[in-house]
Amino acid sequence: MEKDESKKYEEKEDNKSELTEENKKESNNQDDPVNQIKELEDKVTRTLAEMENQRRRFEKEKDDAFDYGGFTFARESLSLIDNFDRAKQSLENDDTIKNSDVLKKILEHLDIVKKDLISIFKKNNIEEIVAINKKLDPNLHQAMLEIEDENKEPGTIVQEIQKGYTMKERLLRPSLVAVSKKTEKKAEKTSKKEEK
Repeated sequence: MEKDESKKYEEKEDNKSELTEENKKESNNQDDPVNQIKELEDKVTRTLAEMENQRRRFEKEKDDAFDYGGFTFARESLSLIDNFDRAKQSLENDDTIKNSDVLKKILEHLDIVKKDLISIFKKNNIEEIVAINKKLDPNLHQAMLEIEDENKEPGTIVQEIQKGYTMKERLLRPSLVAVSKKTEKKAEKTSKKEEK
């Protein structure tokens, strides 16, 4: 037992001596002015780099807020153009006023207001997406229908259901479109039915 206790005591003393040597080295390193200066220079350099990164981040956020601050308002305003088109179509299909001078005047006024609205959109970098006869781009278009068409290459937009818009290259609303597909021959359809 005494041997075990003496070994433990020796180990504790060895550990204490190791700790005191490490503490002396650390205190020497901390007391050394050159090391302190290097540590402070490193801290200052890191702090300056962090401040520069934060400044750049804030600058980008400010620019984005300026460029796209009205993004939500612009998206909701698109329904105005849609409503003008619907109103015009509804009036043209009304049998009671069809081919009358009143209808012509109303349609002229609706067109003037719509052109003004589109002009305001263009001044604010809101552009219409051109879709007809273009290849389907999932970043700009949303396919709603497939229409069989022998004359068009599959995946070509043949009909625009709802116009899409961008604001400074950022998508406000995708175009809702119908795309072409190859026509299936009747013989192929009947052979598939027979196989089932």
